[in-house]
Amino acid sequence: MEPLDASDAPDAPVPPLRVAESVLREPAHRVSRRAVVMWTVQALVVVALLLAAQVVWWLVDDAPSRTPHWVVGVVWLAAGAAYAVAMPQWRYRVHRWEATPRAIYTQSGWLWQERRIAPLSRVQTVDLERGPVAQLLGLASVTITTASAAGPVTIHGLDAPVARELVDTLTAAAVTETGDAT
Repeated sequence: MEPLDASDAPDAPVPPLRVAESVLREPAHRVSRRAVVMWTVQALVVVALLLAAQVVWWLVDDAPSRTPHWVVGVVWLAAGAAYAVAMPQWRYRVHRWEATPRAIYTQSGWLWQERRIAPLSRVQTVDLERGPVAQLLGLASVTITTASAAGPVTIHGLDAPVARELVDTLTAAAVTETGDAT
């Protein structure tokens, strides 16, 4: 059996990569401030659905005591209110995006945060989406589908004109890219 040299040792330090600038960095742009309103409305819809389920339980349960209903209802209401207040603010602090001539950078999430880089050479489709609440607030989401197992990159809560310009820019860049997006 051959002896291990220092580079084969399991606890040998990994040499640092030399990169001119940090690639996995915080993207430069925030989403629209109105995204907080959109996320709040979406959270309130979820809370309202949960409370509606609570009311249905109240109506169909024929138990003599209503104490469990009150306890669960108060807990749902407190948790839902905290969620509807805290989550949108936190998401706004985290969500960022940036498009460069070579890649699209995103950062998203609120409990589980994710930073992604999608090279423009890997872009397959660019989509603009506007749900009812987003339309009322003048917002849109841009989804960039790439040749990646991680799935598409989505930027939620952009001002609609910014989203349209980003779609146009990314589409033009993807069309001029000489790669085959695989």
